[in-house]
Amino acid sequence: MPMRQMKESSEQHFIIKPQLQNTMNSVQKSPKSAQNGKGPPSQEPQNQSSPQSRNRGRRRGRGGRKSDQAEAFMRPRSRPCTVMDGPVIAEMNQAIVSAIPNGSIGNGGSLCEGEMGFPSSTKSLSFAPRPGYGQLGTKCIVKANHFFAELPDKDLNQYDVTIIPEVVSRTVNRAIIAELVKLYKESELGMRLPAYDGRKSLYTAGELPFARKEFTIKLIDEEDGTNGPKRELEYKVVIKFVARANLHHLDQFLSGKRADGPQDALQILDIVLRELSMKRYCPVGRSFFCSDIRRPHHLGNGLEAWCGFYQSIRPTQMGLSLNIDMTAAAFIEALPVIEFVAQLLGKDVLSRPLSDADRIKVKKALRGVKVEVTHRENVRRKYRVSGITTQPTRELVFPVDDNSNMKSVVEYFQEMYGFTIQYTHLPCLQVGNQKKANYLPMEACKIVEGQRYTKRLSEKQITSLLKFTCQRPRDRENDILQTVQHNAYEQDSYAKEFGIKISENLASMEARVLPTPWLKYHETGKEKDCLPQVGQWNMMNKKMINGMTVSRWACINFSRSVQESVARGFCNELVQMCQVSGMEFNPEPVIPIYTARPELVEKALKQVYHACTNKLKAKELDLLLAILPDNNGSLYGDLKRICETDLGLISQCCLTKHVFKISKQYLSNVSLKINVKMGGRNTVLLDAIRCRIPLVSDIPTIIFGADVTHPENGEDSSPSVAAVVASQDWPEVTKYAGLVCAQAHRQELIQDLYKTWHDPIRGTVSGGMIRDLLVSFRKATGQKPQRIIFYRDGVSEGQFYQVLLFELDAIRKACASLEPNYQPPVTFIVVQKRHHTRLFANNHRDRSSTDKSGNILPGTVVDSKICHPTEFDFYLCSHAGIQGTSRPAHYHVLWDENNFTADGIQSLTNNLCYTYARCTRSVSVVPPAYYAHLAAFRARFYMEPDAQDNGCGKTVRPLPALKENVKRYGPFGGGGGGGGGCHNGVGLVVMAMGWG
Repeated sequence: MPMRQMKESSEQHFIIKPQLQNTMNSVQKSPKSAQNGKGPPSQEPQNQSSPQSRNRGRRRGRGGRKSDQAEAFMRPRSRPCTVMDGPVIAEMNQAIVSAIPNGSIGNGGSLCEGEMGFPSSTKSLSFAPRPGYGQLGTKCIVKANHFFAELPDKDLNQYDVTIIPEVVSRTVNRAIIAELVKLYKESELGMRLPAYDGRKSLYTAGELPFARKEFTIKLIDEEDGTNGPKRELEYKVVIKFVARANLHHLDQFLSGKRADGPQDALQILDIVLRELSMKRYCPVGRSFFCSDIRRPHHLGNGLEAWCGFYQSIRPTQMGLSLNIDMTAAAFIEALPVIEFVAQLLGKDVLSRPLSDADRIKVKKALRGVKVEVTHRENVRRKYRVSGITTQPTRELVFPVDDNSNMKSVVEYFQEMYGFTIQYTHLPCLQVGNQKKANYLPMEACKIVEGQRYTKRLSEKQITSLLKFTCQRPRDRENDILQTVQHNAYEQDSYAKEFGIKISENLASMEARVLPTPWLKYHETGKEKDCLPQVGQWNMMNKKMINGMTVSRWACINFSRSVQESVARGFCNELVQMCQVSGMEFNPEPVIPIYTARPELVEKALKQVYHACTNKLKAKELDLLLAILPDNNGSLYGDLKRICETDLGLISQCCLTKHVFKISKQYLSNVSLKINVKMGGRNTVLLDAIRCRIPLVSDIPTIIFGADVTHPENGEDSSPSVAAVVASQDWPEVTKYAGLVCAQAHRQELIQDLYKTWHDPIRGTVSGGMIRDLLVSFRKATGQKPQRIIFYRDGVSEGQFYQVLLFELDAIRKACASLEPNYQPPVTFIVVQKRHHTRLFANNHRDRSSTDKSGNILPGTVVDSKICHPTEFDFYLCSHAGIQGTSRPAHYHVLWDENNFTADGIQSLTNNLCYTYARCTRSVSVVPPAYYAHLAAFRARFYMEPDAQDNGCGKTVRPLPALKENVKRYGPFGGGGGGGGGCHNGVGLVVMAMGWG
């Protein structure tokens, strides 16, 4: 074959060892509340004796007196702040600091005056223990996709594996160990059947006859492309005993007698149960895919969707549990390369050469893809594509000897293989590296089956993939059961070897459907109170509780298919809906509807802005309506960036399809968004108005939400974006303001929660997202927060310790920077949606136990059996399903100084899900976390294109600041948020909550 460097990326993992113990948790009971009547609950205040008030004397200790400092933040209107006992704070800070190198966590500053130094701590961090089980709500039975796994009674041993020469491919490693087991199982291995992780570890049930032994293994190189006998490769394998897993420790952990789980034993059992599937299917992460599980679904552009299943062993209250779920992913179709290229480009490629743009598109799509040759009869050697040639095949020549004698690729394939290249106008594939690249004609190659597509999918492909994966609950449950039966774990030779038995039945458990909260609307509406039905309601006969005014507005139309008369009719309908819903809305725009081309978005927006400014003189435009094409590419993001960071305009975008359809429900939802963006509130919880929410209504409470969004796969340098939002009203807890900042690529810990820096004039200055939002709360409510509830989204279980240590420390420092000894109690809750637990109705035919989509009822909560053996977690399905199978949110309380009961945190979380500002439905994730996710996602639109180049460096390009009036109301509405300082190249942007 004609002849003509790859850089390996490394990833560093920062691990903080736990050094902290939660001493603030205790079991307590909360009074039950019934709510089955047709009217709202009675208005008599309930007697509340919160843990905060009950423990006030014990907590105050020696730090409880008010500060004499004259800082505006610290001027409460009502009760003085209660603080933790001094020794407790000191002990906790010691533990946090000792767990972090240099006593600082990357905020660029030293500890505040009065904070602890760097003593060591011998305590280990323990998450909040479960305070008991919830009792509130209507009891029911549900099933979960968890299968009981009987704990083995055999010793689990770990051995280190060294293969010489070192092999990078896990597939080759597995082939070497498989050959070793085949040759030596009955002799040297003492009849043991080991499980192998594909890297450095081998596991056995019982000891091997040796502590250390060397083996020589010979393998045939199946990818050897020579015409003669295939070459034989020789490897030296060294197996050495490392450790024995403690199953007694695991048993105690599962029974709740120990708080720390033995990760080594759980890892071994997980690998054992995956061993057979690794041989049968195509593994991707914790999932396995196969084109035979369900017929692949065509996605277009040479891609198809494969069905697969997710599998993971989990410790639960019922013992070990095997979590099985159906999943799907995009794979590259095993097509001849020419056919793949034709699908990718959407045109005939056999008769005309590729343009430069086409060639670049093909190169991006095929780079890294494995292909096999088809021109050599029985030889199917595989190669990985590194690029494609800039010249067509007919122009390619290469040296055949040291004398620089040249031969064309066309001649070479004809003489060497008797293969005539027909499509010489097409480029060749390049395989190998830059120093020694091989040329392969496209028509002589086929894509190897089973390669997952990891690049970005188009909107059309995403929609197609979602349709493929969308299954009604009954169908999903049946597929999961069929998968378990097909895997036949009872016949799995590895499961037998290790003594693991898997049930074939879904786990069944008791659940509760929490009471639906009453919502409060304006007194002038026909319906002043509302009790949602099955997670939804509407705005008929209701008026927003705080309807705002839009006096000056304009409309810009970027859709060529929408005539001015149609746009005007839509605007009239929207204005009427806003008025009916309780807003004051001027029916006439400042200027006539302006029609513009999408490619001239910046010019058009500035023309509208200046035209309105000239007409209004000193007054600002309240709102800009924008009509966009249904497929608008980057238009939406560009419009938001220009409006919010350049012109200072609050905008509301509407798609063309909605302009033509003019659905009342759509108009209602848009009016809700507009009102919130103007600073209004649509509804509030009736219990909040009447101060009846436990551990929220008694003292000023701020509720935070936080999330970090990372770049998509394939973006190796662009920064991650962190967002933190916080409630700005109390006791309503409905309005939120937020801050966003860019930080290092793939950094999950939020770096700017608290920070200090040196100012030439002011000296050491404190700032950061938490501090700014605390100050903002004080300005908005006139009171300082005396309790903090922090919902943290997007954290995997392996990051719990790191995130809690880092971010709780930042919260502590932010509070201490505002006033000495100011340490309001914190409850830190992780919210997880990317998990694979699904809940099913016990009887799918019982319509009273499901919603219209066949899913479990909104408000269904599970805190037993499939939950953690000792820690404080629960699954909550707070929303009604629309299509497919609902995914419950998993809430894990990592730290709880407010002493929430199970009923308290579960009902609070469920009730908050009815306060989401953008629709009249309960949502699947608690709104603060939802808003934080939206804020982080929106901030990506603010990034300049070249900011991606700075994600891996020591500094990150700051996000542009929002204009003042957008800060004041902004995309979320309500409250200003803090100052949004900028330091060390990381920008903070203030936002307020409600997108669109």
